[in-house]
Parts: sequence; C-alpha cells; structure tokens
Amino acid sequence: MRLIIPEILARERLMQSLKEPRDTFLSFRTRKAHSPRTLSRTVWFLIVFLVFAVVVAFVGLPILALFAYGTLSGFLNSFSSDFVVDALRLSLVTTLTTLLIVITFGTPVAYFNARNSYRGKRVIETLIDLPIVLPPAVAGIALLLAFGRYGLLGQYFHILGINIAFDTTDVIIAQIFVSSPFYIRQATTSFEDVDPEYERAAHTLGASSAGTFFRVTAPIALNGLVSGALMTWARALGEFGATILFAGNFQGVTQTMPLAIYTALDSNLDSAVYLSIILVLISFAVIVTVKVLTLREKGTAKEEKSMLDGVSAD
Repeated sequence: MRLIIPEILARERLMQSLKEPRDTFLSFRTRKAHSPRTLSRTVWFLIVFLVFAVVVAFVGLPILALFAYGTLSGFLNSFSSDFVVDALRLSLVTTLTTLLIVITFGTPVAYFNARNSYRGKRVIETLIDLPIVLPPAVAGIALLLAFGRYGLLGQYFHILGINIAFDTTDVIIAQIFVSSPFYIRQATTSFEDVDPEYERAAHTLGASSAGTFFRVTAPIALNGLVSGALMTWARALGEFGATILFAGNFQGVTQTMPLAIYTALDSNLDSAVYLSIILVLISFAVIVTVKVLTLREKGTAKEEKSMLDGVSAD
C-alpha cells in the first residue's frame, strides 16, 4: 500500500506537468485567434464612424454656413424689406392655394386607386409620378407649350380672352404640376393601409359611402394624409425651375421666395441669405412633423394589431 500511493502521486505530477504546456499552448492559440477579430471590429468601427462624420459634415456644413453668415438682428430687420415681404407673401398665398387644390382633386384619385384595379392603372400611376423625376426645365417648357399663349390649350384660352401668361395663376399651375404627386402617392399608400373590413362594417351599420369615408377611412389615414400634404406644400414652396420658365420672375406677381433668392444674389446677398434661412427653417419643421406623424402612425398600427391579436386569442 505504501508503495502504491507514491507511485500514484508521481503519475499525477507527471500528467500535470504535461498538461500545463498544452493549456498554455491552447490559450496562446485562442488569444491569437481572437486578436485579429477584435482588430477587425475596431477597424470597421473607425471606417463607419469616419464615413458617418463625412456625410454629416457634408450636409450640415452648408446649412451651418447660412446661419453663420447673418445675425439675428439682420434676420429680423429683413422682414421690413418690401422685396422680402412680397416674396414671402406671394409664396404663402400660392402654396396654400396649391395645397387646397391638390387635396381637393388628389384625394378622390388616391382613394380610387387604392380601392380599385383597372386596366392601365400602372400607366396612370406612372404618369402621375412622372413630375417627381422630371427635370424642372423640362417641366417649365412642357407647361409653356401646354398653357402658354400659343400652347396646345392656351391658344383657346387666348381666343376666349383668358390670358394667364406671366401671371400668378401660372405660379400655382407650376406648383401643382410638380408637387401633386407627393400628396397622391402618400394618400394612396395611406388608404391602402386602411383595412377594408372597417368600411364594410360601417356600410353594414347603414353608413353611406361619403359618411364611411369621412368618419372611418379618412380619420384612420389622417396621419399619412397630413404627411403627404406637408411634403406637397414644402415642394411647392421650394419650386423654382418650372416657375421661372413658365411664369417669369416679376416681383409681387410671380417672384416667389426661390426666385427672389436667385434675383438677390446679384444685388443684395443679405436678403438672399435671410430668405434661404426662412426656407431652411420651414423645411426642417416639415421634416420633423412628418417624422413625428410617421412614428405615431406606426404606433397606432401596432396597437391595433395587438388588440386584434388579443381578440383572436380570446
């Protein structure tokens, strides 16, 4: 017995001495394997951070330059200039008129396209979306050849004594042409997201088609409709190319804020900068509002889905 115990202890010490170099070798290999992976993650993070910083700086630097150029007192004093006030007033009047017309005529079109399938639907949708990607110069020339004094339709207006050439009406027509697709596309998507079962239930309860639309469909799709309307208004507010080619550039008549900025670059840079700042602030407010409405719409959709899941589970 005394001879066996020392032999066992000797074997254990031998096995331990053989195991330690092996563990050391394995731990070294593990560290060697993990080291490149950690290094690659660090390099990838630095690349992403650098690209992110370049994009933010590229977008933010010009905006920062606008605000750094002027002063608060100069910005406030610009509202006493007839040049700035005329451009601001005309832009507000024309864009709000444009928005009202687009909503009035675009809502039925969007709802019809959302609820019906018909031959040539894709062609119609493509035609409606075309002004989004159409170059502004092409849009201006197309409007001039269609509604100008000697245009395809404008010549008959001229015969009837209706002259809209280089008038505020031209500004509204140009704004409608370039901005209406934004509302119609968004409204169509919003109406498609409304479950038709809600409308069928309303009809079952005796509601008319108009009552169902205004009391059921429109309230559910309201966030999307408002988002589309805001994007339409912002696009109309920033319209330049089609307006200057089709309507001209006359202060108080056709000179909206973008055209006033273009004009002021030659004579009054301060006015151009302050008008630009106004447009930047409006654009920022529109984007933030649209994002808030979109998040609210997603939250409402999740709540409705959870409610339906709870009802089906019961």
